[in-house]
Amino acid sequence: MITLEDIKNNEEIQALVIGAQKQLNALGYTEHSVRHITIVSERAAEILRTLGYPEERIELAKIAGYMHDIGNCVNRVDHAHSGAILAYQILKDMGMDVSKRTEIMMAIGNHDENTGTAVSDISAALILADKSDVHRDRVVNQNMSTFDKHDKVNYAVTNAKFKINKEKRMATLDLTIDTTICPVLDYFEIFMDRTMMSKYAAKYLHIWFELIINGTKLL
Repeated sequence: MITLEDIKNNEEIQALVIGAQKQLNALGYTEHSVRHITIVSERAAEILRTLGYPEERIELAKIAGYMHDIGNCVNRVDHAHSGAILAYQILKDMGMDVSKRTEIMMAIGNHDENTGTAVSDISAALILADKSDVHRDRVVNQNMSTFDKHDKVNYAVTNAKFKINKEKRMATLDLTIDTTICPVLDYFEIFMDRTMMSKYAAKYLHIWFELIINGTKLL
């Protein structure tokens, strides 16, 4: 079985990750490179592991999380779709079984809130893991005077905790937002679609998604 370690050691995937971030830097986007994809990979695995899914599904979730943003190397627009196709071909070349690489393609192809939705356990875990990575560490631009709304919202998040509770059937995103940088309302203006996508992804896994900001439960 192809594992996450095989994926990390694949030179083609490494090049796509680097190229994707290079392009996003030029466009002024937040960080989508090794930091982000590692968090998403580990978090997607944590979700399925906590909920008692088999190790094979957990490993596929890790791989989908690590590869989910390689499509940004093609173009930011429709990056989920181009990334899914790239991932399918790379995994085929690596010798992964067709059913497994199809699962990963489905998850990657449906992780963007503009066109996707949860279509499997792996897909749902990827969505929750991806959309919950909000933090100032993702802001590449170091000049606060030139921050756009996305930069301000991410930079204002000084602490972010994601927790999955099997007994309560609950996934919780607990954020601390510095309101001197941006009001909480700006978070919803930027991330409402992602928040609703997370809610539906949690529902697919038969759990509830909870959002807490500055100690107040908002969802």
